[in-house]
Amino acid sequence: MTDIAAPVAVPERWRSNAAIFLSGQTVSLFGSMIVQYAVMWYVTLETKSGWAVALYALAAFAPQGLVSIFGGTLADRVNRRILAMTSDGVIALTTLALALVMMSGITDLWIILLAVGVRSIGAGVQQPAVQALIPQITPPDQLMRVNGLYGTVQSAMSLVAPAAAGLVFGLVGIVPTFFIDVVTAVIGIGLMALVRVPSLQRMTQATTGYFADLADGLRYIAGHGVVRWLLLVFTIIFVLTVAPSFLTPLMVARSFGDEPWMLAGLEVAFGIGMTLGGVAVSTVLAKRSRLGLILFSTFGFALLNVALGFSPNLWVFYGVMFVFGLIVPAFSAPFMTLIQETVEPEKHGRVFSYVGIVMALATPIGMVAFGPLADVWTVQVLLVLGGAATALVMLVAIVVPSGRSAIRAARGPAPERREATAEA
Repeated sequence: MTDIAAPVAVPERWRSNAAIFLSGQTVSLFGSMIVQYAVMWYVTLETKSGWAVALYALAAFAPQGLVSIFGGTLADRVNRRILAMTSDGVIALTTLALALVMMSGITDLWIILLAVGVRSIGAGVQQPAVQALIPQITPPDQLMRVNGLYGTVQSAMSLVAPAAAGLVFGLVGIVPTFFIDVVTAVIGIGLMALVRVPSLQRMTQATTGYFADLADGLRYIAGHGVVRWLLLVFTIIFVLTVAPSFLTPLMVARSFGDEPWMLAGLEVAFGIGMTLGGVAVSTVLAKRSRLGLILFSTFGFALLNVALGFSPNLWVFYGVMFVFGLIVPAFSAPFMTLIQETVEPEKHGRVFSYVGIVMALATPIGMVAFGPLADVWTVQVLLVLGGAATALVMLVAIVVPSGRSAIRAARGPAPERREATAEA
């Protein structure tokens, strides 16, 4: 098997192709996020328990992390478009099954968490394939822009989906939100089928074993200073910032009120910020330093976590969440772009599988600590502690020799970044 992929032959009409891809992801993501918000709110309002919220986070993310170990490697060996479509279909069928079960009157927490876990497994296959598809259908000089647009899609859905979920959930309950997800998945799969995706040479010549590819991906990350450091930063953010953020609905329910519109307002404020931030990253910030944006946003997360903990009322809390959302794309889009530019195309799937592992496992690992503590301390205290810890750990990651070397390498052009070694 050759270890070097042929250059990606981006389709000539890549703009229309990328537009179809982004449209499909928008529709599919809309339905998935509606279910995500509705189930999270349902568990929060029905239990008002930190343990229950922690169990939801485990069900929603841990299976995705475990499956991502194989999903990304699979994305390097089979047709990524078909893989994304198939996994999206499995997620939709699971949602339909949960809707039918709950319509029959079975609403036990374990049933809901089981369905959430199966959906998480589907996401563990789908997400590495989707992330690896983007550089396959986009010219290299347009990656930051397309990643920014993809981030804008996610941001817009963070605005529209909770509002829709709050409306449907507040008026008619949780089950109708599930049927919305099924319909949007069918539309999203149909649009994905229209996307033209060029084949990578390695996909047609892979003869090594599956687990050999998986081990190769781990060796690549361990031996590449820039990629290793980026994944470390990614882990810090997800454990110390994203994990405690899952407790913000619980904070609203306990401190400000348990009306569905209050939880929807929390997500809408965050979504408006993410949408505006995504637009900024895909336009005026598209040419800015990827590394500079990442460092700015990480310390911004730390400061805003502390501000959330000190919010005196609901409206100040919404304001801080808006700013929080505003800087999320300034982290996610540059991070994905740096990975895509630095890693060779034939290794994208394997590397993104480990990105998915961190994304999926870091949050439940953090929630194992933060969730039970939320039944002992206030959520406000946990948010302040998480913010302070984020700033401290990031400072250490920057000043240690390996961190300084990785930062220097990350500032160089893509060909030089690809040459970075374990000494970086």
